[in-house]
Amino acid sequence: MTDIGPRIALAAIGKKMRENVQAALPVRLLLADDQPDVLSALRLLLKGEGFSTESVSSPGEVARAVSSSRFDLILMDLNYTRDTTSGEEGLELLSRLKNIPEAPPAVVMTAWSSIDLAVEAMRRGAVDFITKPWDNQRLVSTVRKSLKAVWRGDELSIARQVQNKLFPERTPRLKTLEVTGICMEAGAVGGDYYDLLELGPGRLGLVLADVCGKGIGAALLMASLQATVRSHLRQPPENWPAVLASINELFYRNTNPEHFATAFLADYDDSARSLRYVNCGHNPPLVVRAGGRVERLEPTATVLGAFRRFQCSAESLRLDRGDWLVVFSDGVVEMAGQQEEIFGDQRLIDLVRETSHGSMEQMHLAIRERLDGFASPAGRDDWTLLIAKAV
Repeated sequence: MTDIGPRIALAAIGKKMRENVQAALPVRLLLADDQPDVLSALRLLLKGEGFSTESVSSPGEVARAVSSSRFDLILMDLNYTRDTTSGEEGLELLSRLKNIPEAPPAVVMTAWSSIDLAVEAMRRGAVDFITKPWDNQRLVSTVRKSLKAVWRGDELSIARQVQNKLFPERTPRLKTLEVTGICMEAGAVGGDYYDLLELGPGRLGLVLADVCGKGIGAALLMASLQATVRSHLRQPPENWPAVLASINELFYRNTNPEHFATAFLADYDDSARSLRYVNCGHNPPLVVRAGGRVERLEPTATVLGAFRRFQCSAESLRLDRGDWLVVFSDGVVEMAGQQEEIFGDQRLIDLVRETSHGSMEQMHLAIRERLDGFASPAGRDDWTLLIAKAV
């Protein structure tokens, strides 16, 4: 049994035997990085977790190692030349590994500033990514989850694992605004996403986007869009039209014509209570004022990726105490109910008004419960919400 690759063996036998074989076979990891101190740290960490490791320092050594020895997973850096961050060598290596029958799947490592490389690595076959500098507990968890997903042969599990990692891990704190978000996929993975970005002292970026399509393809497009937005959005809001034109060009050139995204992007200034925003063909978010008056933030730009020519402008407004901002994907208002009617904007407006004197938690729970109770099993789609309350 030990001469058979563990992934092949585990796929051929029952659950209990899989567990026994998995426990009996030492899990071997191939570590690839051109920095000796990084390799030493990884070896010590993973040895303490019970993994057997072998380390190499170049793409050529990786190819030779997987051709001559059995490994369950590769943990590899994407940059092997210290004076560049292009990741070309790492990406080329992933492409080469596809042509080596013995090659195991790979988890890639990259700096957060180069997360777009991780997205491209996923397109070329990587099963997950880890950002540098890494958190030890999270790195070990990612390795274990990737091994389990690979042994199950579950591509959707891998995609779900990666997608969850791209959502905000924490909510930035502001003096005058409370914010929360939720994303519910109809399937294992989806094409919606939201993000909360610290853009500077007292500045918060809010993003909600909806990529046309479902499944793994939409999830990868979503991840690519998010990485691009994150790397560009820290510029001043007055530069956003030019920035979004550049993002639109990248998205247009690198996706099929039927793939596009709607997006709402905003920069909130905590001290001025000012929200400056761009709406790229997205459902108009709602601003429900403390007195109940409703404003809709209509599109100020075309959708991303559908047209080479991109027109965009930015608008601004003030959020006073007691005002609410509700940003939502079309899965909310287009959700089909038991009698085949759709949820619609008015139900959402009425619900926000009803709950506007409560807390953020009460608003969040009320919307979620109302949507869950309204939707028919066949009427569910991906839906995402960003809710902000001025305090």
